[in-house]
Amino acid sequence: MKKVTFIFLLQHWIRLVGLGIVNLIVACSPGDRLIGSTALNSRYSEEQPTLSGNGRFLGYVSNRNGSRNVLVYDLQQQQLTALPRLNRPEIIAESPSLSYTGRYIVFLVSDQGKPTVVLYDRATQQSQALSQWYRGWIRNPSISPDGRYIVFESGSRGQWDIEVLDRGSNIELDIPDGVPASSTPLP
Repeated sequence: MKKVTFIFLLQHWIRLVGLGIVNLIVACSPGDRLIGSTALNSRYSEEQPTLSGNGRFLGYVSNRNGSRNVLVYDLQQQQLTALPRLNRPEIIAESPSLSYTGRYIVFLVSDQGKPTVVLYDRATQQSQALSQWYRGWIRNPSISPDGRYIVFESGSRGQWDIEVLDRGSNIELDIPDGVPASSTPLP
């Protein structure tokens, strides 16, 4: 009787371990990384949220595709927004900031250990490195609602200083339709 109970328990334990291994393999398979292609949250880390000025778009950093990428979620449509040519597997993205309608996204990337502020234009699908000439560390980039000004912290003088980049008056501003563009520069 004891031998039969022991064999039954051993078979039950083997089934449980086998199911656990199968579940682990399925959970780690690449095809199962997203809960849904339009889902806001996944089973992976989603962090550093930022809202566009009009409150429609939510930008954040996620590692759901195997690297730290910037994602933008359309709260109105309840789906992820396509960002062609933005994310690359060899970079680490941090600290996103969105302009008023989310047209412009500024964020920090670490490519081979050097932090750089990058501006991405959703309309043109182009990225531009903005801080490659700064020495030292850079952190916490932020973009103005109209997309003209970008600020970040720079450690180039041995302390944290605030840098302000003016993209100029010839850029296409991110402002709501029907609102006149203000041409008043920062003091």
